[in-house]
Formats: sequence, structure tokens, C-alpha cells
Amino acid sequence: MRIALFAVVAAGLAVGPASAQEVTLRAVTSFAEKTQFSKNFERFIDRVNETGKGQVRINYIGGPRAMPPFEVGNAVRTKVVDIANVTGAFYTNLMPEADAFKLIGKPMSEQRKNGTWEMINQLHNQKLNSHYLARQFHNVPFHIYLNKKPEKLDFKGLKIRVTPVYKDIVEALGGTAITTPPGEVYTALERGVVDGYGWPVTGIFDLGWDKVTKFRMEPAFYSVEVNVLVNLDVWKGLTDAQRKVLSDAALWLEGLDSENTAAIAAERDRQAKAGIQAIDFGPAESKKFTEQANEVAWQSVIKRAPETAPKLRKLAGN
Repeated sequence: MRIALFAVVAAGLAVGPASAQEVTLRAVTSFAEKTQFSKNFERFIDRVNETGKGQVRINYIGGPRAMPPFEVGNAVRTKVVDIANVTGAFYTNLMPEADAFKLIGKPMSEQRKNGTWEMINQLHNQKLNSHYLARQFHNVPFHIYLNKKPEKLDFKGLKIRVTPVYKDIVEALGGTAITTPPGEVYTALERGVVDGYGWPVTGIFDLGWDKVTKFRMEPAFYSVEVNVLVNLDVWKGLTDAQRKVLSDAALWLEGLDSENTAAIAAERDRQAKAGIQAIDFGPAESKKFTEQANEVAWQSVIKRAPETAPKLRKLAGN
């Protein structure tokens, strides 16, 4: 995997800048190309390359075929790549606080005003040697999808594919948590290695998982966060004009979240038509589940990051 990436990076460097002043940034995404959680990043790249002509351009290396998802955070940290589209769930080993980002559902416009963005950027500076350029999909929730219908809202006797996003709540409710990259989920479901998986409300059709999914457990919980990170040394090395191109494009990218409301409604309808049944145990059980999911997650993050996690929780307001 790494050899393939380095070959592409070398090829990108061989092309050279379009002019003496233009800088080329190497970019990867931790999700499959042209799928739900890469598409807007790809639109962002197009926008930068259009608005930044003569100043900055992005050379898009690709997704998991070029680099394993769980290596992307470290690749930005060590400048193997310059810019990346990656969820914090894939670099909690480097930044335990990243597991709290799913609990911050406030719009980015508010996070940039109330100090949340500043604190998270400082954490990325210190622990990931990166600049926190943008966050996407704050208003897209997660679900647990299953092939076995539970009798109540817990995971006893079930093997659930997880990332750090859902691991603690799956285990707290009696399930067996199994970690795999997204690219292995279809086969794991097909072979019965797992009985279900955690994933956002959108995106399963891109991956073909609808063919091996029977149920979607309600309620939705947490909040998706897919971040755009820039290596900090690279960021500091850019001119003010180059940073402005990226920052302006980042604000535009965050604004695309307004499209998600209609997309979520359409996705739920599409899942129903595909035969994926929603399992709902009622408002009381849903409230209990959501409160427990939040508390379990916060306590897990606080245990691993006792100095910073309480500050993040205060900013999150939950």
C-alpha cells in the first residue's frame, strides 16, 4: 500500500508547479473515491484548483487504494501527504480527544465563534502537526445496521463492526466490537464474521452494503465528522494569499452541509425501498439509548484525555 502511494507522490512531484509561485499539495482521502464522504472533498479540490490558479493547486492521489484509512492521520503528521480528508475516528491513537468530535453537533459557523474550532485546531497543531482546516457533515448522524433483529435496544450476542466512534457504546450494551477498515465490511457481513456495523445514515449504497443489510436500528446518534487537515509545516510555509485560497474554500466546503437534510430524507426512503427495515423501540428507549451513548463516549474520552476532554464537553454543551 505504502509503495503504491510513494510512487504516486513521486510522480506528482515530477510534474512540478505550473509556475514559480504556484505550490502543489498532495492530497488523500480516507474513504473510497467518489463515495459519500469523499465527494465534497473532491468538489473542494476542484474549487481550490479553480480559484487558486497560479498560487496553489491540489494533486489528488486518491483513497484507500493509495493509503490505508487508519494511516492517513499519521501521514499528514509526518508530511507523507500535505492535505487529507479524514475522520478523527481514524487517528484517535494519536489524539484521544478526536473521539469527542462526534459529540459536537453544533454547526461549524458556531464552533468558529465560540472557541471550539480554536481549541480543536490547537490540539491538531500539538498532537498531529496539522492545521484543522474544515469539518464536514456535522448534521449527519450514525446508526447501527444489523442482519439479526434484536428483541430490545441492546447488542447482547451480536458481533458489530466498529471504529472508535461506536466501540464503547457497543461494548457497554453487551456487543462484541470488531474493528475493520470499511473495505472489508461487505465480506465480513457476507461470511457472518459480523452481524452488523456502525455507519452514518448516508453512504451505504455507495459501498454496496445494502445488499447484505436487513435492519437499521433507531435512534440515530452522534454526529459525523470528516475533517480536512493540512500538515502544519506546509501550512506555515504558504503565503497569506495561498492560505486564503484554502481557507475560503474550507468555508465554502462547510457550507455544503446545508445539502444534507434533503439527502438524509432521500436516503431513509431509499433504504426502505431496498428492504432495510427500521427498528424503533419507542421514544423512552430511544432517549435512554441516546443519553447512555453520549455519557459512555464522554467518560471514555475523559479517561484518556482528562485535562482537555472536560473543556471540549463544556464547549459541546452536552
